[in-house]
Amino acid sequence: MSAGLGRVVPALPLPTAGWSRATDVVVVGTGAAGLMAAVALADAGRAVTVVTKGALGDGSTAWAQGGLAAVLGADDDAELHVRDTLVAGAGLCDEEAVRTLVEEAPLAVALLRELGARLDLDRYGRPALTREGGHSRDRIVHAGGDASGAEVTRTLGDALRARGVEVLERTVALDALLTRDGRIAGLRVARIENGALVDAGDLRSPAVVLATGGFGQLYAASSNPAGATGDGLALALRAGAEVADVEMVQFHPTVLWTGPAARGQQVLVSEAVRGEGAVLVDAGGRRIMLGAHPLADLAPRDVVSATIAAHLRATGADCVFLDATHLGADAVAHRFPGITAACAAAGFDLGREPVPVAPAAHYTCGGVVADLDGRTTVPGLFAVGEVACTGVQGANRLASNSITEGLVAARRCAALLAAELPGGGEPAPATGAPAAIDPSVRTGIAAAATRNAGVVRDAAGLAELAGLLCAAPRVGADAVLDVTAVETTALHTVATLLAAAAGARTESRGCHRRLDAPETRPEWQVRLVHRIDRTGLVHTRTQPVRPLTPAAQVVA
Repeated sequence: MSAGLGRVVPALPLPTAGWSRATDVVVVGTGAAGLMAAVALADAGRAVTVVTKGALGDGSTAWAQGGLAAVLGADDDAELHVRDTLVAGAGLCDEEAVRTLVEEAPLAVALLRELGARLDLDRYGRPALTREGGHSRDRIVHAGGDASGAEVTRTLGDALRARGVEVLERTVALDALLTRDGRIAGLRVARIENGALVDAGDLRSPAVVLATGGFGQLYAASSNPAGATGDGLALALRAGAEVADVEMVQFHPTVLWTGPAARGQQVLVSEAVRGEGAVLVDAGGRRIMLGAHPLADLAPRDVVSATIAAHLRATGADCVFLDATHLGADAVAHRFPGITAACAAAGFDLGREPVPVAPAAHYTCGGVVADLDGRTTVPGLFAVGEVACTGVQGANRLASNSITEGLVAARRCAALLAAELPGGGEPAPATGAPAAIDPSVRTGIAAAATRNAGVVRDAAGLAELAGLLCAAPRVGADAVLDVTAVETTALHTVATLLAAAAGARTESRGCHRRLDAPETRPEWQVRLVHRIDRTGLVHTRTQPVRPLTPAAQVVA
């Protein structure tokens, strides 16, 4: 066990609870994983309260243009999907978890259809299948061409409303309530009103399910919406949970480039566009992926992003171009109506001209250590979807495995909690010294992370990032917490773990690429697992690649 790799906030200065009420399960987040967990729990007869920082359905799922990966084609089989996932994961996947995902993915798609999802169908009424990078067969199920995430969100949101589940919108999850022996006893939450936190209270529950997504907003430019600030990961860490693979941040290779000053959520140009035949070219029209990988433009995302990054370094260019013109403008507009409209709004015609693209932060492969039933190392705390590290994604997510994993894990977690709830108990006083990171440093943290922990990294840049994070000013226990301070504190937490892990991992593997350590080294086929002590000091250990099933929890 190593320590001294950074220090994070161990507890927030919580507003006083003005109310308290009990529920069987609290679900935090309303992306695919959170919605599916809540729907399944309601169907099982559990009393569920859903908490979401924005409106119902806000989150990364609603923006997903890619679809759901599942073995449904006659020329496909489970072993191929398993193999493709393991190859993309670059040695850090848990094969047992991958096999479970692949086996249960078709059921997840079927359940969506039963709930009313309007999937794209072929002439026989079966889901129409397409291909994306890293897949050896057509196995991606879409809806609305490039609006799959929006349709999944609509379907599950409608199902949730129909079941009358209580949803606390514009409400932020602050810290877990814990018993003296470290079990979950509930969650302190507060309503957001013009950025301020009001009407704070306690949701008393023996089970909290985190489905809060990733932390794409750590970077200056991202495909993620504004709420993707790592809140759930930071909350879990403060509650005593272990976190792994944080350095494995996937950068989507084709995010619309609108200039060097672009900040926040950017337009994603789905990998499915390349799946239909679009190619990446330089300013002179030369293809840049030929010779870089046997799959060329359909290589796994880490390969494409790294190839683009190398091209930009070598040429000094700001972007490359995605050329779909040979597909025909009408075909592009029909297949990708949402992307075509988004590009047009930015001044580009996807069907008639090559459009400028560059890599941007997209998906968090690591997260709270959990199994595919959502169990973490804290009894009563569960994590599903992007916030969790189940071993399915490994060092690099295979395209369109994310929503599928979220649905599979959510259903399994709900089944576990339907059968039996954890023991719970009375909450004890928090043990860590309350603090928050001064919100004034948020922009600086994003700039430093983008500069030093992006597609490519090196020891000097990661040390610079770690130093900036160590010097970040804090506000103390008497501070009035607002939502910006909560988010800035979460971003500081995930950045600290990322800098520690990326600095320690002296190799290039999957999403993690080091300019000063370009080879993949067999001794680094391990996970870096983090926890914090009561002072917020980060402790990191290595764990051989094996199932990430955490230490046994007592469910009684």
